[in-house]
Amino acid sequence: MKEFKDRVAVITGAGSGIGLGIARALAARGMKLVLSDLNEETLAAAVAELSPTTSVVGRACNVAELDSVQALADYTIETYGAVHVLCNNAGIGLPTSATKMKLEDWKWIIDVDLWGPIYGVKVFLPLIEAQGEGHISSTSSMAGLLAAQMMGAYNVAKHGVIALMASLERELRARDSAVRASVLCPGPINTNISRNSVSFRPGQAKPKTDGARSGKLAKNIQASLEQGMQPNEVGELVANAIENDKFWILTHPHWAKGVQRQLDALRDDQTLTRV
Repeated sequence: MKEFKDRVAVITGAGSGIGLGIARALAARGMKLVLSDLNEETLAAAVAELSPTTSVVGRACNVAELDSVQALADYTIETYGAVHVLCNNAGIGLPTSATKMKLEDWKWIIDVDLWGPIYGVKVFLPLIEAQGEGHISSTSSMAGLLAAQMMGAYNVAKHGVIALMASLERELRARDSAVRASVLCPGPINTNISRNSVSFRPGQAKPKTDGARSGKLAKNIQASLEQGMQPNEVGELVANAIENDKFWILTHPHWAKGVQRQLDALRDDQTLTRV
């Protein structure tokens, strides 16, 4: 997709972090924006920040609910009459042992992190294809390529996002669609995903603690995020991928060495590398 000015982009999880970084990058290129988030306070702040530079509106959306995603699409068409880009970015994650995580948490994480992009593709793809060109990007993670311990549900969901987007991109190319797909696989990014995940965790899913190990891991993850890449840099990578029809968007490409080691082990002796 080469033209950005006056085209319309929808971004989920846009109130802060990577979503806001993507919104800033697309706004700088002249796109009209529909921002969505569950946190209406940060959403309003994002709309206020970007409104002096582009046409932008905000709408609360729970990506884990098909009706909410459909309402977001309806609002976009009512407001702008078209949509050209969708960034499925909303996501959550909690460090918990796969063997101890409550089923409610498994369902919650997979509903947001995997079903959210599935619903996004289902609802928005026909609208984007009707414009004759466009792009759908979904946020996965390096966890979608390398499944570390203590992040079971998150790993499962993020692997699923990569499979979803790879399947979509191949199908789009096979039928000569003018729409393209991409998948963002970030490493450590300076966001509040850990804190936000705790804030929006469904009440019934609050766990029996996983003990000191889980708590220590959570602190280590947050510390790593705070030292990570800035969201605005990620936004530029996403905008570049949209412009140049790139499928893979890697914030830390050197981490791909770990993926290669895993593939080498798979081929050579069928063992699983440590992550």
